[in-house]
Amino acid sequence: MFIHPWDAGLDEAEWQSWIAEGHDFGILSVNGPPGRPPVAVPTHFTGGDGHLLIHLARPNPAWTAIEQDPNVTFTVFGDYAFVPGPWRAQPGTPPTDGVPTSYYTAVQFTCLAHIVDEPEAKAALLRRQLAHFQPDGDHAPVAVDRPPYGRMLPGIRGLRLDVTDVRAKFKYDDHKPVEHRTAVAEHLTARAQGLDPSAAREQRRRLGRIGPWKP
Repeated sequence: MFIHPWDAGLDEAEWQSWIAEGHDFGILSVNGPPGRPPVAVPTHFTGGDGHLLIHLARPNPAWTAIEQDPNVTFTVFGDYAFVPGPWRAQPGTPPTDGVPTSYYTAVQFTCLAHIVDEPEAKAALLRRQLAHFQPDGDHAPVAVDRPPYGRMLPGIRGLRLDVTDVRAKFKYDDHKPVEHRTAVAEHLTARAQGLDPSAAREQRRRLGRIGPWKP
């Protein structure tokens, strides 16, 4: 993931707060076997203590790839929006001369993968995930000797991803003048399609922290 200086995360707390706001779905990317393409798996995850936790169905082709090479990446993205060219035209130039772009936030984790196959360890992993996704506890106990989870555990494998590096990108034209960024945020708010409102919030938040860009 290429990151311009003005797109970089301002500190670790910035990307950590963004993840904690409910961005808990991403893409696991694994090197494929020789001569085969990489394996990419969309999945929910939970995190903490320097690692990410996921689980996948046992037939998933990612397992063979991970067994051959446990070095993986996990990418989370959101708050994205297409910004049309006229919104980015330089002052005094025709709107059609503006060049469009994409706004988005992306956090990419480089990880070393560890497969979790022992039944009780898998049950513990699921309990961690359910505590995050169903904090009200409105589910049956996750135990190796009780239905429904006990009989389903053989059909999945767990994965602990030990995080070795994190790269965060907040692409919201932060190198542009304050007036430009303010105007684009207003356009996004007015258009209000898809993730436009959250992209505008991120742009305004970054503007409040950065102000005029200083290399």
